[in-house]
Amino acid sequence: MAITVGQPAPDFTLHENPATRHSLSDYRGKNVVLAFFPGAFTGVCTTEMCTLRDSIGEFENMNAEVIGITVDPPFAQAAWKAANNVNYTFLSDYNREVVNSYDVALPGLAGMEGYVAAKRAVTIVDAEGVVRYHWVADAPVNEPDYAEVKAAVAALG
Repeated sequence: MAITVGQPAPDFTLHENPATRHSLSDYRGKNVVLAFFPGAFTGVCTTEMCTLRDSIGEFENMNAEVIGITVDPPFAQAAWKAANNVNYTFLSDYNREVVNSYDVALPGLAGMEGYVAAKRAVTIVDAEGVVRYHWVADAPVNEPDYAEVKAAVAALG
């Protein structure tokens, strides 16, 4: 399914940890920055997620929540968050439903046939649940334009 700016964002429910689940609809009333990335404990992903971490105050001032999404299990995500002092939510799409519904599935990452990761992508959902921005990297090593992401959130008012 293709994600289209101006259309409702597909809702989902994912695990933060085995006992805690979050749905996109839980964040209604706030802008949401969904940051999809291939995997924890990798160089470019660490750079991206830490760059977002360092900007979290700016996002909060714009009524925006940042949510990192990867197919890694919640246990690996928790270890990565602790190692990098990340202070926002990471969700595990271990069954790949969300990466498929947002059209950001990355099959065969690093030549691993049968393995599906998430492409590096940013989707911004407004307070009413409508997609207002959607960027997908041409290659896993490409980072988003952070200033463009912030400007897209700021434009939501």
